[in-house]
Formats: sequence, structure tokens, C-alpha cells
Amino acid sequence: MKILWFLPTHGDGRYLGTTEGAREVGFDYLRQIAQAADELGYHGVLIPTGRSCEDPWVVGSSLLGFTRRLRFLVAVRPGLHQPSLAARMAATFDRLSGGRLLVNLVTGGDKAELAGDGVDADHASRYEAASEFLRIWREILERSHRSESFDFEGKHLFVKGAKLLYPPIQTPHPPVWFGGSSEPALDLAAEQVDTYLSWGEPPGDVAAKFRDVAARAALRGRKVRFGVRLHVIVRETEQEAWAEADRLISRVDDDTVAHAQATFAKMDSEGQRRMSALAARGRSRSREALEISPNLWAGVGLVRGGAGTALVGDPGQVAARLKEYAEAGAEAFILSGYPHLEEAYRFAELVFPLLPLEGAGPGVLTGQKLAGPFGEIVANQHVPASRLEAVLR
Repeated sequence: MKILWFLPTHGDGRYLGTTEGAREVGFDYLRQIAQAADELGYHGVLIPTGRSCEDPWVVGSSLLGFTRRLRFLVAVRPGLHQPSLAARMAATFDRLSGGRLLVNLVTGGDKAELAGDGVDADHASRYEAASEFLRIWREILERSHRSESFDFEGKHLFVKGAKLLYPPIQTPHPPVWFGGSSEPALDLAAEQVDTYLSWGEPPGDVAAKFRDVAARAALRGRKVRFGVRLHVIVRETEQEAWAEADRLISRVDDDTVAHAQATFAKMDSEGQRRMSALAARGRSRSREALEISPNLWAGVGLVRGGAGTALVGDPGQVAARLKEYAEAGAEAFILSGYPHLEEAYRFAELVFPLLPLEGAGPGVLTGQKLAGPFGEIVANQHVPASRLEAVLR
């Protein structure tokens, strides 16, 4: 498994939907989260995009010198970026980071936000343009390794003699990640994307989407990797975890929920529609209504757009649910928890030892032997048992 964490450039806190327990998200705080993720052995971090967020390319670039292994999943936005400029940005970032760039293709689904950015296109047209964008972007980067130029004339975009003099480190280009649930999105994923992402729907629904994309890709002679975007609420006992889930939404009032859901309803994103439908089952906010699948809780989606579900439980339960998604085909998981700094540590300490992680960095949490002790030395001579032994005990 590849486990990524989340950089909350749109805000963070202890309670959803309120300023109580909220914290200012500035550079120092984002640096702390990125360095924690790097040291703990997370595969990378997702940097969100949109008018509610800081710019992901500026944020990611500012953190390169403070991290060593951490990859950055950074968004490109057709309609906001030109593909040739996006290719140049990607190559530069990849070179300066030593090959640590992952690219997140985001087409957008909020009409008001898109209009504010000067994008006036319906859902179908956006995906047509996104397909042309990605083809140009990929060709420019692939040909940069051979110092070749590229011509393209499509319905929405064109380039003539496009050329990149400084190629990226990763070949043929930094991997492209993408999520979308509509028919055009599934076709785009099958045709051009490296990793297809689903939000955290029940495992059976996610498996069906993965099979669909895999079949569409096979018709094109391609293979696609898969991932899931989820929140996590893990505690040492199941009771503590569910109490934490209740606490997270304990300050949200009905007016805030109604306002958020009305805003989501205006979006033309099929993925957001599916997330909102899951949250709508639990307007009473009871665990029984919001637990839409074993340990899968839709409470976050009451007020948060995008990823609206969380895995809730003790370490063994959360690990078991992640393995269910893995059995459905997921290789990567983009996780988050409130507040993000503390929960990055908590998840790594409690769940990493129970997962088959790819390339776990320092090995502190996967049972490997290192030179230094972990935990406080007892009576000047007794070294505590390894973290893996403690978790499995």
C-alpha cells in the first residue's frame, strides 16, 4: 500500500463547521505536517486546489527543502493552466524535488467557482478540454526526453512547435492521478490517467467503479492503478473512535448543514452528488444513520465538500477496512484527520504496523530495527519493546 496524507490548506481544527478549536493554517503549520509525514514514512501528501485553498504549486514548492522523501500530489486545472505551461511547471518541480512530483488532474465541479476563474463551459465541454489538455501535457513531457517538438490542434486547444528543453526526472512524465465518477470522467481515466481515485464510498461500490475503469482501459490496451480518498478516525478502542466522530460534528448546527448541502446541490460533479447522497442518509447525525457500511461514516460530508466519509474504529478495524479496499484493487490511500498534525502521528503509530506498506521511510513503525530507542528509557537501562510488538500485543 501507498499511504498519503493531506495538507489542509483550506483550514484545520478540532471541530467541523465552527471556529471553535480552529487553528490558523500558515506556512509553519503546513511545514510541520509535511515534515511529520516525511519522517513517519507516508508516501506523499495531497495538496488541495480551489478558491478556498492556498495555491498548491506555491505551497508544494515552498516545502521541498524541508522534506527528503515525501512526494507531493499537486493539481493542474484545465481552463486555468495552459498545458504547455503546466508541463514546464511539472518538469521544473520534478527536477528540483529529485523526482517527487505526482500530478492531480482536476476539472472542477463548482459552477460558481469556475465562473469566478473565468471558465464558462458545461460538464461535457470541460471533459473534452481536459482530455485535449492531458494529451498535450503528456506529449510535451514525453518528447522532452528526446528534444522533440509537438503540434496539436483540437476542438478546444492547440499548440504548434511546443517544446520543453528541460525534461522531468520521472519518465515518461510524472504520474497523473485523477478522480471522477461521471461517464466522461471514467473514459478519461481509462484513456490517459495513471492512477484513478475514488472517494470513500462503500467497498462494493468502489470495486464496481474500479472494474468499470479497468475494463474501459483494457479496451484501449492500457492498465490503470487505483486509489481511495478517505478521512480516518482511529483510536485505541472502537468506543473512543466513535466518541471522537460524534465530537467532530458536535458544534455543527442545522443551518450550517442546510447551507452546505444547498451549495453542494448546485454543483455538476457526479462524485459530489454521490457523497451528498451518502451524507443525506444521516441528517439525524446518529451513528446508526451515518454508518453507511461497517466502520464507514458519512458525517464529514454533512458540511465538507469532496471527500465526505471516514473510517472509524480501533486500529485492527481500520486496517481491515483498508485491506477490503485493497482487495477491490486500491493500491494507494489518501487519508486525513482532524487536526491533521496530531492525526498524522496517531494513524501512523496505531495502523502502520498492521499494513503492508510500500517503501516505509524510517521503518520506525513497521518493526524494523534501527539504532536509536523508541519511547522513554526506563530506569536508565530498560529499552521499551518495539512499537510493532506493542500494537500486536
